[in-house]
Amino acid sequence: MKRLVVILIAISLFPLGATQSPRRQSKKPAVKASSVKSAKPARSAPAGNRELVEALALTKAGKYAEAAPKLFKLSYSPRFASRRMQIKYILGLTLQQLGLNQVAAFQYIGVIKDGKSKFVKQSLERLSLAADSLGEDTLLNYAIARLNVDEFPKAHRDMLHFRIGEFQMRNKQYPAAADSFSRVARGHALFASAKYQEGLAYAEANQTDRALNAFDELVQSRRNAAVNDKSRVNGMMGRARVLYQNKQWDQAIEAYRSVPRDSTFWHDTLFESSWAMLRSGRFRSAMSNFHSLHSSFYEDTYLPESLLLRSIVYLYICKYDEMDKTLNLFGHIYKPVYKTIDEILSSSATPEKYFNMMNEMMRLVNKEGASKMKTPIPYVVATKISREADFQNSFQYIRKLLIEMKRIRSLPDGWQNQPVGQYARKVLNTRLQKAKQRAGKIVRNHMMLIKEDLLDLIEQEGFIRYEMINGQKESLKKKIAGKDLAEKQIDQDNERDFYIQNGFEYWPFRGEYWLDELGNYHYVGTQSCN
Repeated sequence: MKRLVVILIAISLFPLGATQSPRRQSKKPAVKASSVKSAKPARSAPAGNRELVEALALTKAGKYAEAAPKLFKLSYSPRFASRRMQIKYILGLTLQQLGLNQVAAFQYIGVIKDGKSKFVKQSLERLSLAADSLGEDTLLNYAIARLNVDEFPKAHRDMLHFRIGEFQMRNKQYPAAADSFSRVARGHALFASAKYQEGLAYAEANQTDRALNAFDELVQSRRNAAVNDKSRVNGMMGRARVLYQNKQWDQAIEAYRSVPRDSTFWHDTLFESSWAMLRSGRFRSAMSNFHSLHSSFYEDTYLPESLLLRSIVYLYICKYDEMDKTLNLFGHIYKPVYKTIDEILSSSATPEKYFNMMNEMMRLVNKEGASKMKTPIPYVVATKISREADFQNSFQYIRKLLIEMKRIRSLPDGWQNQPVGQYARKVLNTRLQKAKQRAGKIVRNHMMLIKEDLLDLIEQEGFIRYEMINGQKESLKKKIAGKDLAEKQIDQDNERDFYIQNGFEYWPFRGEYWLDELGNYHYVGTQSCN
């Protein structure tokens, strides 16, 4: 209804049946009807005017598919040069009603670039809404740079504050971004996302107290939502990360433990809390986490750092045999991944080819057994890239462009073969090509970062292996000298009833992983250090 009202208001600004500005009314007194003997029949509108009247009438009646071709034709007509910006604005509204936000955006940009029409402000508002629907950063930045927030319609002001905050975050203007996100009203659909981004912005600005307050407010605002509600868990994760940032290891561990295990972020909490455990010297707890992290349920997850971290814990407790196995596992999984990525990056692949490779992988991500298939990009790398925010934004934008293409094909009476349809297809094809190139560059950039990350980790693996050999050498010296101590079982003084709490029974691990046991493993191995 709101969209229709906007169109009706826009149409009302046209004096129907006229192509020139209305003249000043005559000051002569009106003639009474009774004094007129015979009235002349009203003249019909000229042919050119009639086209405009018909187009506007179709728009007013909600027949947008019929109105758009007529308005498009009139926007190029020399007879309506003085009204071109008005026609383009109404054409944009009509195209938006047809769900063609990208095509409509170009009409608004034309009005904005002209800059002389009284429709510039309205076009900026509509462009920002179209860009928000598409999730396209370039259009959003174009509109935001020219908009005055206070003049923006109140109903959409929260959305604008959120988008401005995103723009400021990308430009590392963290205090300003936090302020923009804080202006999104509670109860708005974007409030939870805005509050999470506000916390991130404060954390980036190292204002950790404010960050904790923002995350706490987010969790509190979702108190009536499901336990594993994504926004609620986001707030819990954000809080745990800020506590880690403050080097409050024990508080961070407790915060991570509060994250429900049936949330999509639980695997991340296991790894991140393991770092906190290592920093606080809780090696047994860290080893318990690693047993879940490296189970078969997560074998397709890109997490090379966790294997090195596990080997470091083994180094601290002098478990060199287990350490060697862990380092070998790292080499077995990630050295071939590094080699494959290096080969891909060394090829002369175009950005669009990178996108096509990733697009093919996206089709396989959710298929059972996909990780066993031979794919151009290693599966663990593809799943990691597919979750990156910039790739997801670009990928969703491409998907929305394809949906617009589908809508054009579904319009009646050969709409796509008319001039407006040909124009719309050309716009979308051009945007699709550029969007795929942009997405391909994003894929390549992430692959380069992963390559650098793996190269660094492979070097670290070499240093860790060197420390392992030194440890083994010292241990052998002590053994030869007869100074080695008997291996001491961790918790060996505890009776079995120590492991029975709250109705749970503890059983030794026999090589089988069960989903309901993840996160419940407790390391009771041995340590071999003096």
